[in-house]
Amino acid sequence: MSGELVCSVPEKLRNTEAEKSVETIIKQSSGDHAHNVTQQTEKNLWNEIRPNHSLGSKELFHTEEEEDDEDDDDDDSGTHYLNSDERPCTHLQRAERPGNGNLPDTFQTDHLLYYERFKAYQDYMLGDCKTSEVEAFTAEYLEKIVEPCDWQAIWHTDVFDVLVEVVEVDCKELKAKVELVLPMESETRGCDLTEESMKALLEATLHKVPLLELSVVYDESGDFDQTALALEHLRFFYKHIWRKWDEEDEDDDFDYFVRCVEPRLRLYYDILEDRVPAGLVAEYHSTLALCSEKFQEFSSLRSGLDSDSESEQDNVSMVEGLRLYEQLEALKRKLRIFENPLLRYVLGYKVNSGQQSCRAKGPRLAGGRVVHLVSASATVHQLQSLITDKLMPHYSSEEFEVQFHSDPVLAVNACFEGDVVIVCPGLYSITSSISIVDSIEVEGYGLPDEVVIEKRNKGDAFVESTGANVRLSNLKFIQHDAIEGILCVRQGKLEMENCVMQCETTGVIVRSAAQLGMNMCDLYGSKGAGVEIYPGSICSLVGNGIHHCKEGILIKIAYLIKEEESEDTGVKSEADIDDDDDVPVIVVEEVCPAIKHGHSVSPDFAEGNDLIKQELVATSAKKHRLQKNRMKALGAMQADENLLSQEMFISIHGNQFKHNGKGSFGTFLY
Repeated sequence: MSGELVCSVPEKLRNTEAEKSVETIIKQSSGDHAHNVTQQTEKNLWNEIRPNHSLGSKELFHTEEEEDDEDDDDDDSGTHYLNSDERPCTHLQRAERPGNGNLPDTFQTDHLLYYERFKAYQDYMLGDCKTSEVEAFTAEYLEKIVEPCDWQAIWHTDVFDVLVEVVEVDCKELKAKVELVLPMESETRGCDLTEESMKALLEATLHKVPLLELSVVYDESGDFDQTALALEHLRFFYKHIWRKWDEEDEDDDFDYFVRCVEPRLRLYYDILEDRVPAGLVAEYHSTLALCSEKFQEFSSLRSGLDSDSESEQDNVSMVEGLRLYEQLEALKRKLRIFENPLLRYVLGYKVNSGQQSCRAKGPRLAGGRVVHLVSASATVHQLQSLITDKLMPHYSSEEFEVQFHSDPVLAVNACFEGDVVIVCPGLYSITSSISIVDSIEVEGYGLPDEVVIEKRNKGDAFVESTGANVRLSNLKFIQHDAIEGILCVRQGKLEMENCVMQCETTGVIVRSAAQLGMNMCDLYGSKGAGVEIYPGSICSLVGNGIHHCKEGILIKIAYLIKEEESEDTGVKSEADIDDDDDVPVIVVEEVCPAIKHGHSVSPDFAEGNDLIKQELVATSAKKHRLQKNRMKALGAMQADENLLSQEMFISIHGNQFKHNGKGSFGTFLY
């Protein structure tokens, strides 16, 4: 831009200034984009918009005294809407275009943090507007921030990207009048684009293109940072926040930001940061897509109805419209459940707790069993060894066939009852949980450190078992940035042997009525308990190492412990403890397998089991008396007889509990 541009203030601003004329003369040197702004009034035209300032207000100017009072206002990174004299040069990152195209780079604006978008929408773009006022507030926001002309952008569509220059911005229509930059610079996807065809296209659209399709070309001066950010906030709002049916919402008297923007923005970032289970995310997206489809059908049907007509066709259409309306309202209610953080947590808990888990498939209808081989790649020698060592000795009968997979999750999902999954050596990264619902075997071919499965998604449990009889062996599981436990036995029986578990949160969880056999395994790194046991479960721990956890074993609820007396152990017998009620029984078998076979045993084993024995007996007996007193005090409330009649057997042989945060063994919660 050269020469001088005289910008007169709109009529509504002149009225606000009470007969004070405002004229701004903007000059630009030929060397760069720096603006030299000369103000001919006692008030500045584009001062910083104050945080928490309602955009519905027409007060656009600040006096110098008011600015002094606002020095302590909060700033937000990426949204410093200051004038060119006061704003520091806050350059955004450059977004380099992929490939070797000839188009210039644009600003990197799609990696903003949650609080940056939050403050932009709350303090600057939407304020406390109602749903019916969103368009007006958005247009006013763009008028204040977006440069009116003389900036370049990439016009991005599904089939082409082309460099254009903006000559005028229509904030109310959310469009910009553009001219093609010559010689034409473009990139196409599946089409041929010439300069003549682009000019014809622009003429057909009156040279107006949507602001949502424009990306500001990168400029180091910082003069167009706020324009790039404003267009990013606009794009994000209409892509992830705004719904087509919002403007028809009956709750128009409520703050749109509080009611819709904030919960949807939080949901977007919760999904982005893997804080929502993958199954819940898929259900949310499918519900949103179905709701959009039903709304489109309902709108099309409604627009074709004649309110004065009494024809049979219109009557049928009205009935169909009512049916679509009911479906649409049901889908909108479901979306509001997803968008509510508390209800979303409850729904996510139902998914993670197995209340919505898949049912077991059972045996194949056609009979037969399948061996699922999991390997990203394998050499001929590895395949020959696998066939010789594993397949031929154990699975050579006619009932077995072999299927190949590259992902252990896909292999487990393809299993029926009686199938076997063999995971070849390698590192397998997964993002969804391994849900085992049938009685199958999953084993690694090699040592656990050679067969590694790691999970990086935060929202789901790592391994969930609900099968009647499941077996895992020779596998290593590694969690990264998890919020759920590494393994959960929800129901049925799970046998683990020679497995390694590197935890992030809780280790192994054994739910009520489930059974766990954990033999010769290594578990470490849990920020909670290494093994978390619920009443009514049956557990056996033999020869395991549970170390470097916050707690060794956590028993959630227990009422009394009966200790079976081993030879020369000095353990209290069953008769020494009050046994008025039928209660869960924990049997601690003190004799180590190494002792049975006459081998020497490390003092750590005996010391660890002594601590287990003492804490189990003393703590649980005390808690049982307190529990009985609470029952008597409550009177009407009684213990669950079904739960109290179940037995919990923990068989502990030669385990090591060392370097845990609360002692060798850990603590109990009752």
